[in-house]
Amino acid sequence: MSITFTETASAAQSAQALAEAVAQNLRDTLATQERATLAVSGGKSPIAFFQALSRQDLDWARVNITLVDERIVPTAHADSNTGLVRQHLLQNRATAATWLPMIDDAASEGSLKTPAAAVEFALRHYVQPDVLVLGMGGDGHTASIFPQAPQFADAVRADYPQPLLHTSPITAPHERISMTLAAIEATPHVYLAIAGAEKRAVYQQATQGAQQQHPVSFVLNSQKVTPHVFYHA
Repeated sequence: MSITFTETASAAQSAQALAEAVAQNLRDTLATQERATLAVSGGKSPIAFFQALSRQDLDWARVNITLVDERIVPTAHADSNTGLVRQHLLQNRATAATWLPMIDDAASEGSLKTPAAAVEFALRHYVQPDVLVLGMGGDGHTASIFPQAPQFADAVRADYPQPLLHTSPITAPHERISMTLAAIEATPHVYLAIAGAEKRAVYQQATQGAQQQHPVSFVLNSQKVTPHVFYHA
């Protein structure tokens, strides 16, 4: 485990610094291959990062953007991460990027009652990310790998056969689709964005060893990942 920790003075500085780092990773990737794929997390926390990244100067026409995880809800739903990314990241220069969907835009609440079908759709569009940005909940979950989810063991299995799986958070709304730990470990550039003293305390506990109580610990303690953490108070 070798973690890089960057602390900034404000949310705006953290968002800008993270955007610049991610953009540089994408440029470097595009220098050696035809396309680069970025996976991002949802929620309200990354909005400033999305906005800063969307203005970065790079060859967006050769960039795929997708999600680390998604709620199994229609894309027009207020809790959809897809809608959030479209509103705040697929803007400005990043409008030229290609969107890799997790949820079909045509899907209704009724058609999404079968999580396995939603996962099958997401897998058809999956491309292994070159860069991904994780968040972390106050309970230590990351992506949609939750400590109490009945699918937890599969989510962190080294030999799980697919890069995505269905998870049931128990402590949070909506069934989810999430990248597995193995898929996260296969990503060359992994970032974790956190803020506030409470999350820093959880993060510090999670660095002490892999533990189901804090799923992010499996990423932070993985021998296959060199996480870069961005933090502001």
